[in-house]
Amino acid sequence: MKKVLVVGLIAVAALVGCKKSEEGGRAGNDTFRVVVPAMTTDVKQGEVQTVRVSVERGEGFKQGVKLEVKAPTGLQVDPESTMVKPGDKGDVQLTITAAKDAPLGGQKIMVKGTPDQGESAELEFKVTVSAR
Repeated sequence: MKKVLVVGLIAVAALVGCKKSEEGGRAGNDTFRVVVPAMTTDVKQGEVQTVRVSVERGEGFKQGVKLEVKAPTGLQVDPESTMVKPGDKGDVQLTITAAKDAPLGGQKIMVKGTPDQGESAELEFKVTVSAR
């Protein structure tokens, strides 16, 4: 019984930690997904927060993927664009900076992955801006 509970808790923790896009690329194993934080990221006005996004590759997917990030007014994301090469692990650290006068409340940041060939995949994650 304890093993089942532990395995269940690990599975739930894995599901809560990230959110995955629809597949991009082509059919079969020649696909990829963009993975972003599932939980809302909190950042205070004038402060910085770091999050991880990833390119999760299918077994047959051997292409580079250009990640482009679009943030709303008051938030700046660095890098705004980067290339994840075929041999790269796929993890990218994004630095989110909230302006001192960034609008308070929930915001959405869009991440789009475009492969060398095939369909792109995109996904958004939430950021909550609070007063300093």
